Amino acid sequence: MTEILYAKPAIDAELEALKSRTAKIKQEHGVIPTLRVILVGNDPGSIIYTNSKKKFCEKIGADCEIIKLDESVEEKVFLSEVDKLNKDMNVHAVLIQLPLPKHLSHIDTTNLVLPSKDVDGFHSENISRLYRNDKSETGLVPCTPKGILTLAKHYNFNFASKNVVIIGRSLIVGKPLSLLLTNLDATVTLAHSKTHNLKDLCLRADIIISACGKPKFLTSDYFRTDQSQIVIDVGINRLPNGTVCGDCDFDSIKDQLSAITPVPKGVGPMTIFSVAQNLLHALENSL
Repeated sequence: MTEILYAKPAIDAELEALKSRTAKIKQEHGVIPTLRVILVGNDPGSIIYTNSKKKFCEKIGADCEIIKLDESVEEKVFLSEVDKLNKDMNVHAVLIQLPLPKHLSHIDTTNLVLPSKDVDGFHSENISRLYRNDKSETGLVPCTPKGILTLAKHYNFNFASKNVVIIGRSLIVGKPLSLLLTNLDATVTLAHSKTHNLKDLCLRADIIISACGKPKFLTSDYFRTDQSQIVIDVGINRLPNGTVCGDCDFDSIKDQLSAITPVPKGVGPMTIFSVAQNLLHALENSL
C-alpha cells in the first residue's frame, strides 16, 4: 500500500524538542527568539503564509512580528526597513516574504539580510556552505529543502546511493536541494523546462522531487507501476475552482508508488517548521 507522507506526524515528533530549546534559551540567557517578517502588499497567498509562520513560531514560544509595508512603498523605504532589522540586536532572524510587487521585483533580495539572520537560507554565504559541504553546522539551510530532509528522516527513507530527479532549478528549492542531496551521497539529476527526456528520467529514478509549479503536470505515465518509487511534490498550485493541487496528479498516480507527499499537508507545513528551526539555530549561533 502506498504511504502518504503527511507533514503533521513529522512535525509533532519534533515539536517538543523545539519548545524545549526555546525554553532553555529563555531560562539560561533571558532571551526570546525573535523573528521579523517583511510583507509588502496584500498578496492573499503571502498573507496566509506569513500568518502561518507567525502562528507556528508563537506555538514554540518564540516572538514573530509581521511588518506590513504598503504595496506602493518606495524602494528606499523598503531597503531602509531591512537595514534597520539587520542592525537591531534584539532581532535574531529576518525573512522577506516573496514575491515583491513589480516595482521592487528587480531587487536581488538574496543577500539583503545578514547571513547570520538569514532564516530563509538564501544568502550566498549560507549557500556556499552547502556547496563546500561545510560540516560546521553554523550555516542556515534553505527552508523547503531542509523540510524535505526532516520529512525523509521521520519516514525512514534516505537518499544515499539513490537516483534522484529534481524538477525545477530555482534558488529556493531545486538548486540548494541538489547540493544537499549530493552531500548525502545521492546521484542527482536537476531537470528543468529545457530537459527533453524528463519522462525517461522519472521512470528510471528512485525518488522524484517536483518543484516546477505546473498543476497536475506529472501524470501516471511518468512513473513505474511497481510501487518502487517515492514522490515528493513541492508544488502548490491554485486551480480555477479555488482548490489547491501539486505538480503531480495525485489521485491517478498514488497507487503506482511506494510513497508520496500530499498537497496540501505535505511539504508546505515542513517549510514553515524549518523557519522556526532556523530561527532557533540563528539565535543559538549568536549566543
